[in-house]
Amino acid sequence: MSDHKILLVEDDASLAEIITFNLENAGYVITHLADGDLAWQQLQCKHYDLVLLDVMLPGLSGLEICKRLRQKNPLQAIVMLTSLSSEYDRVNGLETGADDYLVKPFSVRELQARVKALLRRIEIQVNAPSNEIIERGSLQIDFTKHRIQIDGELLELTAKEFDLLSFLAKEPGRVYRREQLLQQIWGYQFSGYEHTVNTHINRLRKKLSGNNLIETVWGVGYRFNHEAT
Repeated sequence: MSDHKILLVEDDASLAEIITFNLENAGYVITHLADGDLAWQQLQCKHYDLVLLDVMLPGLSGLEICKRLRQKNPLQAIVMLTSLSSEYDRVNGLETGADDYLVKPFSVRELQARVKALLRRIEIQVNAPSNEIIERGSLQIDFTKHRIQIDGELLELTAKEFDLLSFLAKEPGRVYRREQLLQQIWGYQFSGYEHTVNTHINRLRKKLSGNNLIETVWGVGYRFNHEAT
């Protein structure tokens, strides 16, 4: 049985019951709250391995909680629960700092697969530290300390941003399709979630402050710019 603790913030009682039932059956410890203000108060005093956030909530919205939580803890695992009809919510959730998102209505199998994949990657990072340090020009990636510097300045990256940038930097010049990056970084290949990769790339580019380290290969995917090293 898993001892991973998950906070579910969802005001749809029926959906929350289904999610709680299935994740508890999978071995997770679930705390459910239906109010954004209460959820934020809870997050001030308790740690959760994963936070599942609905976008529209009484009190603080899921987007505002995500933004505040990301500022407080860059490595917190966050998944947004969004409406099928609102592409804006999905993109905005990722831009606010979510690691991933699920579009309602989603299947139980997909939910369990996403949660398992995200928590597995966190466990790998914690339990299997590497002494490896990669240097690509002005960029330095320290896997032991889980930090990245550029021109000597520390970058504040989420766990997924760190994974994505370090994965691309390991093989400069190699082009990866979005589907490959979803599999390698997020651990799944569900179709229709290209926004996840695209938005993380855009967030990384902003944090890299104009350094042309990540290139788009139109019609194919992305690569680390070997010429920039």
